[in-house]
Amino acid sequence: MNLEIKKFLFDIYESIESIENYLGEKRDFKIYLSNKMLRRAIEREFEIIGEAMNRVDKSDSTIEISSKRQIIDMRNRVIHGYDKIDNEIIWGTIVRHLPRLKQEIKGLLG
Repeated sequence: MNLEIKKFLFDIYESIESIENYLGEKRDFKIYLSNKMLRRAIEREFEIIGEAMNRVDKSDSTIEISSKRQIIDMRNRVIHGYDKIDNEIIWGTIVRHLPRLKQEIKGLLG
């Protein structure tokens, strides 16, 4: 794996950790909904994750990451459909999909 791809993977990993830090230990959907700055910060991290994933895919489409296409699609929705962002989908992604993605990226980074 070349250095550029590792940089993109590191960016994904770092954004996942940022989301975890923003939310803290007590993950509460009501707090997420009530805090516009928190929501925007997390949306930005999803933009970064999706863009980095897109670049990984374009550089080497053989790299196996589950939900690669959905991650890229989410980035596009967040950027281009900012007025149609579904907070429940974002939250569900945080809770159900980010832990797995983090482990996959960690494994790829070695």
